[in-house]
Formats: sequence, structure tokens, C-alpha cells
Amino acid sequence: MTTPFSDLDQFIALPRVDGIALSPDGQRVALTVSTLAPDATGYRRAVWSVASSGDGVPVRLTRSAKGESGASFTRNGDLLFVSGRPDADSEDDTAQLWLLPAAGGDARPVTRLAGGVGGLLATADDADVVALTADLLPTAAAGERVGVVSRDAALRKRRDDAGVHAILHETYPVRFWDHDLGPAEPHVLALDLGDLTEPIAAEPATGVTTDASAGRPSDAPAPYPAHLPEPLDVTPAPGRSLDHVSGALTPDGRTLLAAVGVQTERGHRSVIVSIDVDTAARTVLFDEPDTDHELPTLSHDGTTIAWVRTVRSTPAGANEQEVWTAGIDGSGARRIAEGWDRWPSELVFAPDDGALLAVADQDGRAPVFRIPLDGGAVVQLTTDDWAYSGLRVSAASGVVVALRASWAAPLHPVRIDADGTVTALPTPAPLPTVPGRLEEVETTAADGARVRGWLVLPEGDGPHPLLLWIHGGPLNSWNQWSWRWTPMLAAAQGYAVLLPDPALSTGYGLDFVNRGWNAWGQAPYTDLMAITDAVVARPDVDETRTAAMGGSFGGYMANWIAGHTDRFRAVVTHASLWALEQFVGTTDMSQYWQSIFDEQGMRDNDPHRFVADITSPMLVIHGDRDHRVPIGEGLRLWSELAEHHAASDGTMPHRFLYFPDENHWVLKPQHAVVWYQTVFAFLGQHVLGEEWERPELLG
Repeated sequence: MTTPFSDLDQFIALPRVDGIALSPDGQRVALTVSTLAPDATGYRRAVWSVASSGDGVPVRLTRSAKGESGASFTRNGDLLFVSGRPDADSEDDTAQLWLLPAAGGDARPVTRLAGGVGGLLATADDADVVALTADLLPTAAAGERVGVVSRDAALRKRRDDAGVHAILHETYPVRFWDHDLGPAEPHVLALDLGDLTEPIAAEPATGVTTDASAGRPSDAPAPYPAHLPEPLDVTPAPGRSLDHVSGALTPDGRTLLAAVGVQTERGHRSVIVSIDVDTAARTVLFDEPDTDHELPTLSHDGTTIAWVRTVRSTPAGANEQEVWTAGIDGSGARRIAEGWDRWPSELVFAPDDGALLAVADQDGRAPVFRIPLDGGAVVQLTTDDWAYSGLRVSAASGVVVALRASWAAPLHPVRIDADGTVTALPTPAPLPTVPGRLEEVETTAADGARVRGWLVLPEGDGPHPLLLWIHGGPLNSWNQWSWRWTPMLAAAQGYAVLLPDPALSTGYGLDFVNRGWNAWGQAPYTDLMAITDAVVARPDVDETRTAAMGGSFGGYMANWIAGHTDRFRAVVTHASLWALEQFVGTTDMSQYWQSIFDEQGMRDNDPHRFVADITSPMLVIHGDRDHRVPIGEGLRLWSELAEHHAASDGTMPHRFLYFPDENHWVLKPQHAVVWYQTVFAFLGQHVLGEEWERPELLG
């Protein structure tokens, strides 16, 4: 009998939870759930409702061919979400903000932006004001704040009619992860949902009118629909400063607290600002050279802010991520949680505003911590083997919900009580039965450092072939489920999978990170070899049948391993850094990479210098839309493998799996299937001694 882990078509069809929101009264939890589209080439998201009490069954709230995302609640309990579904007044499929009334009735759009809505940034607790992000063309946004969306629509139409797709850049960078930046720039727009009315008669769509008799020039923008609240631009002339904006609205909706970018030579530093929603007047609260101020959050009473302050890394090492608090006007700033050597990924105020709740990597997990504002000691609230994310708090009821996952189970919703008790909530994405079990493993490195990881063991006594699977990042940890990198699929093939956290991994303190700083090929490599030595000494693991694989930084390490040892029968390298000097100038974040390596470190840790020493067969995988690790890395690796290892007739044991229309991760479900099929066929040939079988859909 097949299972979702032995049949890839079943695996990609498993529903998966992507997001969570909590109603103001704390009674309802909204879950965004992805399901496979009918043609199996993408996923559609829908919003479901479950009770925070844990009672009842999930209820589906939305259904459309375009799907929904970014769910959040208004102060009245209405549900907001972003969708490209058409509505009764427009057949346009551009993503807009929609509202589903809590009292019942159909969902309706509350925006009609020509460039669409990027996402919902914040909602006010005591007012009808919401803040959203949207891309606007610079020329259209250069005039008055009112009417900017109509001018943007008109200019977009002129570009489309002229067939112009060119982009003029004035600052670095020019692309990010998998897409080009520009020509539009992200803005923050404010809406007052109290201005939303029912349309009285058919209204013209926002854009350009062709009716000269209407009293406007033929290329003048049509007015914004009168029944919709007109967006107010609160961030005029932003440049690229809002590419990664985050923030919160004060309860009255009059002030936006935000982390925004300040342009530097080749990027931005993050600063905290306060923006008056009515006037767009901006006050800089916290800004320092070579320092980022990030993750701003606001107390429920609107009087206190908290954020993370980090002095930027240099080749000498990374720095602490400090938790700070201050008054809403920036006064009384002080650091709390001193001595807590962890890097928070989330911060929210506890229901009583007397503490912060934080999530941070720790020892192969990601617990929830309570950080008292009075300077008291940090308390670990959850003490299990899970990784938490998506913390949501109701001040009115004291309810706290989140998502949690591990390598034994994907994301699912839970309620977290004040004493740390965790209750699983109903989910429309039932947890699958996995074909392996987890064991924690560790060893001691040559310098005395503890190196730990998870070992996924398949059914049976073994000895099992071993996959050393190296995480990306590198500031990361193997602590929770990934639908793209799923070791349980390998366990279903009979492999034991080692998921180690070597030097540079998060959750073990700053000193552990800095053991591998500016020296990726040193302590990270020896840590990986040390924990592999410890695992292959087990009687249930076969030392003679091993392979190494990884993506991104894990791909870098796979390349480094291939040039420094012949112990592995095969090496799989995905989206990998190969020639560091070349990579630094072509990635979308060149400044960052040059800030963490000095010239000698970059040369000493460059894997392409060791191509002649490679003996293990390599499977190279790369997507052409990967701007973080550009395709040139994969192309040069493939070229140099051929240069040094191809026979006179061009044949070699290596393979190159190329995706012309994929990015860093390979996200399309049909391509994920091909990815795993190719990886398992390659490993089967070289590790298990099976005949090479080319996946059918590769032609």
C-alpha cells in the first residue's frame, strides 16, 4: 500500500497550513490552508475557521479559483484577506483587499488598485483604520497624496499600451530572491473601513477614460470608486525603503510605528519611525550607523514599543540581537533580556502588556519565551520538542495561539496557556503519519564544542544507508518541518537522514555562530564530519553507503565536502555557492556577503579551488530565476566538473538538473516531484547500487 511518503503525487497533494490569525475576542482562529490545484501545477489557499477552545470542527470561510492569503481580523471581528478573485463590479484579477463580514454575507473588495495590494500591514484595535502595502509608479506618486492610485492606474495603462517594460534603477539592488525590483515602489496606504459603502450605480473602473465629453482629457485618470474608502498614501516618495517594511498601528489608528529602510551605498539599514497617518509626517525614533532596528511591536494599550537592535556583522564576527523597549515617542529606551544569548524571530506583547512573548531557535527547537519588561529573567514558556511560529494574542481574553511543527509533523494550530500548557486545535490539514522516527544525536568537536542534530530513522533494524542533509542559511537550524526539504521522503526510501546543526547554526549562542564566521570551510566542515563519524558508528547505520546533500549554504557545504573527502558515494548540491568571488558581485545582496567575509576568508573558503580533488559523483541542481544564488554558480560548477572530470567522449558520472522557470527553492509541485525523483534515482544508482533510471518527464 502506498502512502504520501512513498508516492510523490500523494505527497504534493497533502493540504498544508500556511498562516494564522486570531479574532479580537480570542474565540476564533483563522487558518490559511493550501491545497493542490486540479491541474497539480500550483496551490490554492483558502481561509478556515476553528475555535480557540479546541472544540468543534474546522469551517471553510472562503473559496475561489484564485485563492486567499494574508488573513487578519478587524476590531469588529470582520475577516480581511488578499485575493485576486474577480468581483461583481470588476473582472480584474489583480490582488485586492477583501472583507468578509462577521455577521454573515458575501465577501467584498475594499480596494481597487491597478497594481494590486501587496499585503495587509496592520489593523487598529479601536478604530476602523488599516494599513496595507501596494506598489505605485514613482511619477504617479510624486503629486498629491489624494488621487495617487488613480494617477498610478493611468500611467500603468500608458506603459501597457506602449508595450514598455523597461526599468530605470537609481539605487542598488535591482532584484530580490526571484523577481526584478521596479519600476513601481512599495508604499504604505491607509484605509478607513468606516468609509466603505454599497455602490449605488455602476461606476467606472479606475484607469484612463476615453470619453472626452465627460469633461476630462482623454488620458486623465478616472476617479476612484466612490463606494470604496480611498487609500491615503502615508509614505510619499519612499524609493526602495519599504521593500521589507513591518509595523503596527496605534489603537486609534492615527499613528503607524514601522521599521523602514534607510538607503546606504548598496542596500539599506533598518530604522524605527513613527508616521502620522493623517499628515504622513515622519519622526525617526531609532537610527544608528551600521545598526539595524527591526521587528517593532506595540503594546495593546498603545504606550510602549519593543524591537530588536543588532549591530551589523563584520568579517570579525556576528553580534548579539538585543531586545529593547521604549515609550511610543521613543523616550525611556532601555535594553531588556540582557544575557539572553538567543536571536528572536518574533516578538509580541503578552495579553497583560507586562512582558513580551518571543520565539527563538534553541537547541534544535524553537520555543516560546516570556521576557518581562521589568528586567526580570527570561523564562522559557514551552519546553517540548516543537518549533513555534505565528504568535497571535488577544488582549481582551488573554488567549495566545500559534503554529507549531517539528520534523515529525508539519505546521498545525495550538493554544498556549499562561502556564505553558499547549493544546492542539482542530485543523483542516490533518497531520500525516510519517514513516520515520526522530532521535537526537550529538558529539564533541575537536575544539570541545558540542555539536548536535536530529537523526531520522526509517522502519526496520538496519543497517540503513545514510544521507547527511545540510541546512541552508547558514544562520539557521534544523528544527521544523519543510515541505520543500522533507527528510521523511528519504526515510520512506529506507535512508537514515542526519540533520546536523554545525558551527554557524542558530540556537546555540553567539560563540557557536562565530566558530564558523569568515571560515565556512573550517569548523562547519569539521563539525559535519565529526557528527557523521558518531552516527556511522551506530549498528543501525551503514558506514559503507553514505551520501551528502544540501541546498544554498547546504549546497556550498556539499561542494566543499566534495572537494575535501571521498567518504561519500554521492553528493547532491542544490542552488549552491561555488565561486565566491564571482558570486559576491552577482547575488542580489552583494554588500552583505562582502561584510561577512574578508578577502583572505573568501579565498580560503572558496570551494571551486578544489574542483580537481572531487571524486564523488555530483548531482548539480539550479533554477534560472534564483537571484540569491544566481545560475552562474551552477553553470560554472558544471563547466569546471566537465573541464576536470569528463572523459574524452564527454561522459562523466555527474548530472545537472536545470529548471529554467524556478527560483531558489523549486516551488511548483510538478517540479518538486521531478526534483525528488531525480535525487532518489541518482542516490539509488551510487549509494544503493541500483540501475540509473531517468525520470520519465525529463524526456
